[in-house]
Amino acid sequence: MSEQDPVPDPADGEDAARRAVEAVWRIESARIVGALTRYTRDFELAEDVAQEALAEALVSWPRDGMPRDGAAWLIATSRRRAIDAFRRRSGRDERYAALAHGLAEGEAVSGAAAPSARPGPGVVAGEQGSDPGMFDPDRIDDDVLALMFVSCHPVLSREARIALTLRVVGGLTSDEIARAFLTPVATVQARITRAKKTIGAARVPFEVPDGADRAARLSSVRGVLYVIFTEGSSATSGEDWIRHELAHEAARLARVLTRLAPEPETFGLLALMELTAARFPARVGPSGEPILLEDQDRRRWDRAAIIRGRAALRGAVGPAGMGAYALQASIAECHAVARSVPETDWERIVVLYEALGRLAPSPVVDLNRAVAVAMAHGPDVGLRAVDSLADRGVLAGSHLLPGVRGELLARLGRTAEARGEYLRAAELCGNAAERSVLERKARSFES
Repeated sequence: MSEQDPVPDPADGEDAARRAVEAVWRIESARIVGALTRYTRDFELAEDVAQEALAEALVSWPRDGMPRDGAAWLIATSRRRAIDAFRRRSGRDERYAALAHGLAEGEAVSGAAAPSARPGPGVVAGEQGSDPGMFDPDRIDDDVLALMFVSCHPVLSREARIALTLRVVGGLTSDEIARAFLTPVATVQARITRAKKTIGAARVPFEVPDGADRAARLSSVRGVLYVIFTEGSSATSGEDWIRHELAHEAARLARVLTRLAPEPETFGLLALMELTAARFPARVGPSGEPILLEDQDRRRWDRAAIIRGRAALRGAVGPAGMGAYALQASIAECHAVARSVPETDWERIVVLYEALGRLAPSPVVDLNRAVAVAMAHGPDVGLRAVDSLADRGVLAGSHLLPGVRGELLARLGRTAEARGEYLRAAELCGNAAERSVLERKARSFES
């Protein structure tokens, strides 16, 4: 039976085929694009022909039946598209001839290796005498990791890195990325197009770098995943406070990264995501309204995610101690193991925030430390720390500082001042769900 012979399944219709296409793409897209990039040595071409093959699958699978190996079918189809593209390109006859010669009869269907296949044109390193386009279990991990390094290359803007990572590593469509970040589809498509052209113009190599360059680029990869997760766990705008699909995709990619690059800070990132996501089931009410930590039903926290997070945290301690992600994960662990807010080890959280502030100083870390100080030593002590930040002019324009200040003033019984701070925070807040909580708190102090 060849790869295109349909697997008998009369119950499958167009909808089943579509779901199959989507499932194969979501699971295998990074490996497919990675293998094609290694094959063609052209990142932009690899991504484009993979998308074309995906579109072809949506038409042919319902009509002809689903192939036994969907990923191999997509790779074979993509390779034919790549060869067509080479044929159309003037001045590349020699490279096309080499590829065409290497594509033996029937290979396009099976995706099997061509004995004399040579690497295609572009920027990707390959090996003479091998077929870089096929699934090679010994090279797949390197392909996916190299794809992450390409998608998060410093030559790209932060927005472009995020869009490209979600597209080529995560397998999300432009529509899905646009919905997740509340950005017009045309904007996302333009970012992805520009990113691919920028990478091509800069001749970014498709490889896993070594030494210090690897460490710096890996930090960039983790940073992009963290930005994606943060936007998913606490949306900065829109109606929903949590965008589950975005947060879960970032956690999935972080999980992949721990297998590809098992370094302490990568485990710290995964631990932070798991322990934070563990609270998702209790963080929103039936209508999507945010539920604050002290009001959450901790029985609804995801215990499996807590176990996974704590396990990842055990791998997050390196020779130099804990990094920034591991420290944040440790703070999340303090919450995860506490039976209630009063029973939380706030003293330890203060110490962890102080360590985090030394390692990765930021106004948000200072504000969170002030909250922990208030919980450990009383709202008056915490308020002095918050006022110190306000006097320095940090977080100006953010709803975070007036929101915290309003909370501490309320606990001190200074309700009129608390109401004013809540109203100011609501005006500055870009997320509708979070804004409604601030407005409700302000209304609670109306006489």
